[in-house]
Amino acid sequence: MSELSVHPDRSKTKGNILLIDDLPENLKLLTDLLSQLGYVVRSAINGSRGLKSAKSKAPDIILLDIQMPEMDGYQVCKAFKNDLDLCHIPILFVSALGETFDKLKAFEVGGVDYLTKPFQIEEVVARIEAHLTIQKQRQSLQSEIFKRQEAEEILYQSRSLIASVLNSALDGIAAMQAVRDPITGNIQDFRCLVVNPIISRALQRNREDLIGKLVLKKLLKNLDPNLFDQFVNVVETGESLDDDFYYLFGDSCWYHYVAVKLGDGFAITVRDITARKQTELELQKINEQLQEANHKLELLSNIDGLTQIANRRRFNDYLLFHWQHHQREKKSLSLLLIDIDYFKLYNDSYGHQGGDDCLIQVAQVIAKVPQRVVDLVARYGGEEFAVILPNTDIEGALIIAESIKQAIADLAIPHQNSLVSDRVTLSLGVASLMPTIEQNLEILITHADAALYAAKKQGRDRAIAYIG
Repeated sequence: MSELSVHPDRSKTKGNILLIDDLPENLKLLTDLLSQLGYVVRSAINGSRGLKSAKSKAPDIILLDIQMPEMDGYQVCKAFKNDLDLCHIPILFVSALGETFDKLKAFEVGGVDYLTKPFQIEEVVARIEAHLTIQKQRQSLQSEIFKRQEAEEILYQSRSLIASVLNSALDGIAAMQAVRDPITGNIQDFRCLVVNPIISRALQRNREDLIGKLVLKKLLKNLDPNLFDQFVNVVETGESLDDDFYYLFGDSCWYHYVAVKLGDGFAITVRDITARKQTELELQKINEQLQEANHKLELLSNIDGLTQIANRRRFNDYLLFHWQHHQREKKSLSLLLIDIDYFKLYNDSYGHQGGDDCLIQVAQVIAKVPQRVVDLVARYGGEEFAVILPNTDIEGALIIAESIKQAIADLAIPHQNSLVSDRVTLSLGVASLMPTIEQNLEILITHADAALYAAKKQGRDRAIAYIG
């Protein structure tokens, strides 16, 4: 199959996407959907064609399948990351492989995200938009950092040449000599020895009116009275002074100055940093936007797109965390596995949209039953849900299970083809144990799954606790 390409109106293009998948139907589905949303979409049926297409014209983002002939998705991703011209392109894995191992490997080889088939197009678009935003912000940030580094390098070079370019320098340059009290020896003021045109214009004075005159103390009163004592400290201690100050003059308002000891006085250079200050503010804004985008991306990676409760990835991470915590605390950890009874028949009766609506309602009701912040309700997969109950024994877990069962009964969702009731019902498996170092957390899942199987075998619409 040759590469596919769709080219909508460039003026309305939202981004350039490269799809790499060996199944033509997958390519056509995503190409049609994303093209309708304003993206420029290119497709390749294997990794080598994908690399060739990217080298020809680099995409903004890549959606990559894992299971492909010749080169699998992990190998393709590594090839992109090893190419200096292509390594910056974000890669989103889209695969039917849903195991934690597969996802971890995807991130290890350089993927930025992982979508499990079947997917919701809204979630795909949301994640693409988030990564495109992050990519653009990173590029903008790098550009601004490069500009700032260039400006700082120019500043450094100009200081090293200050003596030879005094009158033509873009920086303000001046040298001051201390005037001391003949009795106490304390510095009373400073006499201006050297001043270049930049400073004289900023002070709106002729150079002749400044050089040789005792003017500094009077001038500093209108700027910052504390500066005089700071300049005295430079002369008396030899410690340099390096700071910014605000002074409105024309289109400029921020300046940076460096004062260093020079004989019995000091030399000072002043530079207009208004542009740099504005750049810093812009960089700060970009950083805040980047943090917000990262926060949104983190939420998306842990929330089930349909039911808006925790997803399987969040469930796995949370269970592992509390498994390790309960090993140390030597407390009981409980797990509920929940299955909607005869959900396939429900889909056959009410359609997939009706099934989705049912899943959403059931998920939201289950999520409201546990009252503690530490309890987690997650979508385990398909019509299955899971509840993690830290610091809870089997009796407490059974109470929660019965409360969930009753809450769904009160919801009274019609289920005309159910073999156990005319309403939607649940089968619940309950397991609880005190984790030890010798055990693997899979044992808790296995126990809960065995209890769920027993609940189904005994007629469904019930909660059964695992008894080892």
